[in-house]
Amino acid sequence: MGAHTSDGKHHVVVVALENVLALDIGIPLQVFGSWPDGPYSMTVCTERPGLVPMHGGPALSVIDGLDALETADTVIVPGYLEPDPPSAAVTAALAQAAARGSRMVSICSGAFALAAAGLLDGRRATTHWRYAAALAGQYPRVTVQPHELYVDEGQVLTSGGVAAGLDLSLHLIRRDHGARLANQRARLLVTAPHRTGGQAQFADLPVTADPSGTTMPVYEWALCHLHQPLTVDQLARQAGMSRRTLIRRFHTDTGRPPMSWLLDARLGLARDLLESTDLTVEAIARRCGLGTPANFRTLFKAHVGVPPRTYRETFNSTAAKSH
Repeated sequence: MGAHTSDGKHHVVVVALENVLALDIGIPLQVFGSWPDGPYSMTVCTERPGLVPMHGGPALSVIDGLDALETADTVIVPGYLEPDPPSAAVTAALAQAAARGSRMVSICSGAFALAAAGLLDGRRATTHWRYAAALAGQYPRVTVQPHELYVDEGQVLTSGGVAAGLDLSLHLIRRDHGARLANQRARLLVTAPHRTGGQAQFADLPVTADPSGTTMPVYEWALCHLHQPLTVDQLARQAGMSRRTLIRRFHTDTGRPPMSWLLDARLGLARDLLESTDLTVEAIARRCGLGTPANFRTLFKAHVGVPPRTYRETFNSTAAKSH
């Protein structure tokens, strides 16, 4: 991976391509760049330093060239207006950064730049739903997942349009520093702390307004009763809805069925408890409603990628000092 900056911070380099989308480039600048006491430093670079045309805003003044990628720990390519392949110099610089071990990330149509550099070959990836067919057609070696908010393939991560880029940015913080810091950053940005990548992109679907907030109480109630063996029928009774209506409302609100949402909520609570307490695995499993310690370990590793103990050793400062 690229060398850290002199202050030891993780170096994020954002590549501003011509006609970069204003909202897309604003996401990493706000999440990682406007965080003076945070664990990241940021550089914005472009192929030809100077004024870079930006769609949806005035031209950007960028002073750093593509050589900034040489020290990148993470490279982010925001979306751009016409997602044609970038120049050979850009694709070569992206490929070289990946070869050095940099984490490669795209927002929206930025996936086309990663694909042109060969970084999505043989991988799953996503982009804004309106560009998904074009990405699949131009790059048949890429397995395009058009409905997912973001896709994490380890070293290479891609996201859908605009808001999905914010979800992916918070996911990167969660990967690097745990759920607690990601949640703190989300609260500052006034956004949802955790939407999983598998949730659907709903930008192309009508969303029914719910001014009365009739479903909000059932989510709040469920979060207060995660230790109980909740069922869809219980949730429906709590919401005062039929089972079918509740399932439909969950899909509308969250893009997933009730039990899938519940599992994610339970795992989110488990992350927080592993980071912030010295509770035993058995106690955490019980408090989160995740069954036996063995079942908890299996579910946690399957969904988070590491066993609970490893997660705790990584993100719980008290646990880290004891090892």
